[in-house]
Amino acid sequence: MLLRFRQERGLTHEVLAERSGLHPTTISLLERGKRQPSLGTIFMLAAGLAVEPERLVREVRKLRPKLPV
Repeated sequence: MLLRFRQERGLTHEVLAERSGLHPTTISLLERGKRQPSLGTIFMLAAGLAVEPERLVREVRKLRPKLPV
């Protein structure tokens, strides 16, 4: 999902990292599912991608099974 958002905007890991204040390695780890983002990281990524944080969360929810209530 993060990879798709980044590629749709034509951004490299380095550019997204600069815009979001994260390290390029962190971007790569998140895209490959090797690291889970904290809430703060989601907000940083959203700022770097110029999207609302809620949109990122909604996209992640689509990929995950529903959690029991």
